[in-house]
Amino acid sequence: MNHQDRQELIVYRISKSKEIYSEVELHIQNELWNTAINRLYYACYYAVSELLIKYEISSKTHAGTRLMLGMHFIKPEIVSKEFGKLYSDLFDLRQTGDYEDFIDNKKEDVIDLIEPAKKLIFEIEKLIM
Repeated sequence: MNHQDRQELIVYRISKSKEIYSEVELHIQNELWNTAINRLYYACYYAVSELLIKYEISSKTHAGTRLMLGMHFIKPEIVSKEFGKLYSDLFDLRQTGDYEDFIDNKKEDVIDLIEPAKKLIFEIEKLIM
């Protein structure tokens, strides 16, 4: 992927991250807690993936994206460990909410993650600019 293609993909992923984050409020209003967690995760996932694209770090899976974030940005303390934990927690909550039976996230689970997810997205955008 050349520089121009990477830049276009980064702009797209920034837009996608913000768009998906804005959906969370609708799911909260409708008490769709698993879906709200899913959307919070994907908003952060697009932000993390744009960071990896910016620095030409490849990942083909969600687990790989989490691993690359940890290896290249959390471990060297470019991104705080709190954000790394948040991203991992969102990954795990999304996985269980989407794929396991009889798992229902609670309102408190979602509400407590909204602002930290927004901060993670904002922090990543600062690193990209």
